[in-house]
Amino acid sequence: MLMKFTKMHGLGNDFVVIDAVTQNVRITASMVRRLADRKTGIGCDQVLVIEPPSAADIDFNYRIFNCDGAEVEQCGNGARCLARFVHDRQLTGKKSIQVQTSNRVMTLNLINKNLVAVDMGIPELDPQAIPFQASEPALLYDLDVNGQTQRIAAVSMGNPHAVLTVADTETAPVAEVGAAIESHERFPNRVNVGFMQIIDRSEIKLRVFERGVGETEACGSGACAAAVAAIQQQLVDSPVTVHLTQGSLKIDWKGSGHPLIMSGPAKTVFHGRIRI
Repeated sequence: MLMKFTKMHGLGNDFVVIDAVTQNVRITASMVRRLADRKTGIGCDQVLVIEPPSAADIDFNYRIFNCDGAEVEQCGNGARCLARFVHDRQLTGKKSIQVQTSNRVMTLNLINKNLVAVDMGIPELDPQAIPFQASEPALLYDLDVNGQTQRIAAVSMGNPHAVLTVADTETAPVAEVGAAIESHERFPNRVNVGFMQIIDRSEIKLRVFERGVGETEACGSGACAAAVAAIQQQLVDSPVTVHLTQGSLKIDWKGSGHPLIMSGPAKTVFHGRIRI
């Protein structure tokens, strides 16, 4: 069987998007690994699957698979691409849609051809809900990493994030420290790791080591988590611009108990078919 797909990216964070609304396809971990392989497959950081809605008050179900085949809870850059995809492929005529992930409902707003705003929901700071092993909530936690103490903020944007403040993202030990924190025992579901540099009260730079992927060009939920951590620590004010390797995202968050809005681009690269 030939399966249609679309290759997309959000600031270089790239995806294979599969329409499971008009196609009868069943996604497996081995299929995801094959599609994501950059030498023998299509190549991507994540595989995104759009499915018919599971409830009357949503428009689509939204599933996310890392390149290692594991299904995960959230991908902000992917959500922007999804909004662009369903509109361009005429799966809906709405400019604002509701999508169901594995653990939350998200609102995606297509502002124009080059800009999508995503309501990412209310950031979760309670350690048990992230999940992260800590006795009580705190702005920063001490984490033993390879015999050294790293101070991290812990945030969930529907998926878990650890955020470290560094002097310079260019020289930050993203690969070594990111891999060690990703699989740290205090994060039972593993974690995405952000390395954040404060530029001024309205701008930060960020590199992200993604769970199950490694360092990526951009991470939308990671940008949100970094902005939350910086605002919580009173290092920046909202809205804040997060600069990633291939571009920037705008994050607007009014503080604890409020939803977070992420705005940025989504691009289509090509369409194709692959035998499965």
